[in-house]
Amino acid sequence: MKLADHGPQSRAEFLERLKHIGAERYHDRHPFHKRLHGGECSPDEVRAWVVNRWYYQSRIPMKDAAFMSRVEDPQLRRVWRSRIEDHDGGTDEGGGIRRWLALAEAVGLDPAYVASGAGVMPATRFAVDAYVRFVRDMPLLDAVAASLTEMFAPKIHAERIEGLLKHYDFADDSSLSYFRNRLNEASKDVEFGLNYVLDRADTLEKQDAAAAALTFKTDVLWAQLDALWHGYVEGAIAPGAWRPGEGLAIRSPELAEVP
Repeated sequence: MKLADHGPQSRAEFLERLKHIGAERYHDRHPFHKRLHGGECSPDEVRAWVVNRWYYQSRIPMKDAAFMSRVEDPQLRRVWRSRIEDHDGGTDEGGGIRRWLALAEAVGLDPAYVASGAGVMPATRFAVDAYVRFVRDMPLLDAVAASLTEMFAPKIHAERIEGLLKHYDFADDSSLSYFRNRLNEASKDVEFGLNYVLDRADTLEKQDAAAAALTFKTDVLWAQLDALWHGYVEGAIAPGAWRPGEGLAIRSPELAEVP
């Protein structure tokens, strides 16, 4: 009998299926993250990560705006709107994007250079743009399911804060404020997004599509770290990507390990 001939998984079974995707495929398992959190990254590897991760951060509110442009339910738009506010902030106060640029400055980069996106690797750009297109074009259920990597984010943020504070002298409350804020923001978004998916994935076909969407998003995150490893650990920097010495602030602090 074909799998499609079976009925849907129970809510509990489907939830476990989604969690299993994170346990197997989330990018906290990637060797670059282990290298970063363990204090093994060179100063330029840290800078390369900040430059490239910026592109992903900058596109999150754009993908959420693309999602909202298709939503006819005002209540769903009201709930989803906070995601844009979390990253863009208000007119005067900073959101996640500004906090990321504070991190860029702390590691010795010129925030204006980072914000320009000039040094982003082709693979990073390709993966992130594919995610924005996915959210813009796929069914709403799939788009929301792709966001559920947020279920696994608090763990990686907590590990990152601990690891960076332990091993790098640029790390302090100010430079790591992005991650501290996401510990609370992500949990709020997860609760809504997860219930949305569990409530609406009421057939096996929809559950399969939602699981595939979450798997796709883990691939987007993993691919970015593959590119960083290839470019900056193995030394095969792509044409047009950031190179050590570029985009530095006038005074570039050393990123030595804390004794």
